[in-house]
Amino acid sequence: MLEVDLDKFWADDEEAHKDNCFNPHAPQVALGIRMGDHCVFAELGEDIKDPWGKISIEQRIELNKRYNDKAEKIVGRRLLREHFPSPDEQFPPIRRIGEVFEGKYIYNGYSEWLVGSCSTPNELEAMLDRVEKLDLREFMLPPNWESEKKRIFEKYGKRPNLLRHVRGPVTLATSIYGVENLIYLIIDEPDLALRFSQVIADVIIGMAEIMDEEAGYEPGKAPGGFSFADDNCYLLTPEMYEFFAYPILKRVFDRFSPNPGDKRYQHSDSDMGHLLPILAKLNLTGCNFGPNVLVNEIRKYMPNTRIDGCLSPLTFMSNDEEAIIAEVKRDCEMAKESRGLNLCTAGSINNGTLLTSMRAVMYAIQNYGRY
Repeated sequence: MLEVDLDKFWADDEEAHKDNCFNPHAPQVALGIRMGDHCVFAELGEDIKDPWGKISIEQRIELNKRYNDKAEKIVGRRLLREHFPSPDEQFPPIRRIGEVFEGKYIYNGYSEWLVGSCSTPNELEAMLDRVEKLDLREFMLPPNWESEKKRIFEKYGKRPNLLRHVRGPVTLATSIYGVENLIYLIIDEPDLALRFSQVIADVIIGMAEIMDEEAGYEPGKAPGGFSFADDNCYLLTPEMYEFFAYPILKRVFDRFSPNPGDKRYQHSDSDMGHLLPILAKLNLTGCNFGPNVLVNEIRKYMPNTRIDGCLSPLTFMSNDEEAIIAEVKRDCEMAKESRGLNLCTAGSINNGTLLTSMRAVMYAIQNYGRY
């Protein structure tokens, strides 16, 4: 294995994460990679068709413990959870934003997809009419919500989670209405496209405010912060994005992230570099963009944003240590003047990515990521 001083690495990494990874005294670039539950199968030689699928809590704990035993030896940390809430203390699921817009979440055996609900301007207009008339609270919360909320609080002292993350507006809109349909809508029927945009913002804010209240907060008193996952944002031109999506993020951040330290985050692991000047106006506190949108390009527009990236997930999954080291070295060198890099993959980590690849990232940081 590559030589890494594990004790020194993790001590330095703790310093590196301070001040949103801009700590002027940090000795090295921060490491954001912590792997994931789905990585256990390839690492442990467990043959499974669907690493993202559901398994029993007992099996999950057993796999994670074995994985963590191995992780301790290779990277010096136990990375995965070994304790999970019991079913008895979990709140019943609420309906999600895609369902508000009459879409359906389906599982195709490998991942979850949001299936759309309309495909013509007339169908979209009728759907928006129904959404605007919807009793959002009644639609979101299941019939047993109040009794379960009371029982769980009395038994476990737990309150419902806040809603502070949603599917981003372009990904939501293209899922509900279609990719080409949305583009043509913005060009051909801008008034209806603008209405679609405004209703999306209304729904996001409405859903989040409902969950603030359900968690016991008075209006405007809940913790700040919001994030979006908008892979499909790259499909729009800058002009289209600024017209349709930017106002949504601006409204939501103004409502839930009004203070400088409040989280304002965008994930979009796609080639969306052409949107950087527009996203920069939102004063993001963190971002995770595609593997072709690199640190030096992001920094031109976002000098104060923590960059979670930019290692390609495919390079990471290849387990080619030389290629991994080369990409990490590239990113570290780009970050040395500005700091603010949290070394992560530019997208999801996949099953098949081994712990030795994480160690290769650590090796590269320790050797090439010193400030």
